[in-house]
Amino acid sequence: MNISSLEPMHLLLAGVVVLLLVASLAGWALSHRITGDAGQETVRNLNARIKAWWVMVAIFAVAFVAGKGVTIILFAAVSFYCLREFYSITPTHPSDHAAMAAAFYIFLPLQYWLVWIDWVTMLTILIPVYAFLALPVLSMLKGVTADYLQRVSKIQWGLMLGVFCVSHAPALLMLDLGGHPPVNLLFFLITVVQLSDVLQYVAGKLFGRTKLAPNVSPSKTVEGLVIGGLAATAVGAGLWWITPFEPHEAAIMAFAIVVAGALGGLVLSAVKRSLGAKDWGVMIQGHGGALDRMDSVTFAAPLFFHLTHYFFAN
Repeated sequence: MNISSLEPMHLLLAGVVVLLLVASLAGWALSHRITGDAGQETVRNLNARIKAWWVMVAIFAVAFVAGKGVTIILFAAVSFYCLREFYSITPTHPSDHAAMAAAFYIFLPLQYWLVWIDWVTMLTILIPVYAFLALPVLSMLKGVTADYLQRVSKIQWGLMLGVFCVSHAPALLMLDLGGHPPVNLLFFLITVVQLSDVLQYVAGKLFGRTKLAPNVSPSKTVEGLVIGGLAATAVGAGLWWITPFEPHEAAIMAFAIVVAGALGGLVLSAVKRSLGAKDWGVMIQGHGGALDRMDSVTFAAPLFFHLTHYFFAN
């Protein structure tokens, strides 16, 4: 990564830091002005999201500056924590321990090794083909058939979400974009998907009237999705200059990220509710675990990767 490719990234990171400083000051001011219990809870949730953003920006800034290797290691660690959280709150059986060990110590490192060596074809089939065939075999060898289908499905689904889907974010670094640094696409993805989450939350609290999916995620509203999603799409369109996209193409790609991210958040909320859990973990103080922050990325990253790979990569 040469210096010229880092200059726009430095500018973008500086802009994000300024935005977070403004948000932090606004959150501090609101915490001292709002007195009602409901209002205080909303402000606490907002400030927890801002703090989580500070942590993520610091981590990603180090990764972006350090290069591809550190970025891949970072996302591999994120996948490890996401997988651990998924399996921790998902009932498992001792006969499935071999399959779970294979997920952690064989298929997770293999998936990120494929990102490291730029093997796109195998990246897209290792887990949904070979892992999905191997894991049921490992569970079957123990001879325990009680709830076999449900047990195997949980192991496969956790590997799909936590490793396969998340790995498509650093996989953007594999793409040849004709002179555009691929790290900019990773910044584009993470910025749009996480900003969409925050803007949907804020817009929902300010203007929300119609519940989007009351039985799945009672706090999400149609108004929050539309207003926050369109605002995040507009931000994505404004970032066209760091991507191989034209402004209208950047808007379309950002909109695809917003929609996929919203669906990912709802799907993982449904999974949590089916398990009777509020959060996936406690990794981020006051705001759940790693998978709570990556739920939107799990759906958005593969879609964005394949759209970019098919239409824009050389």
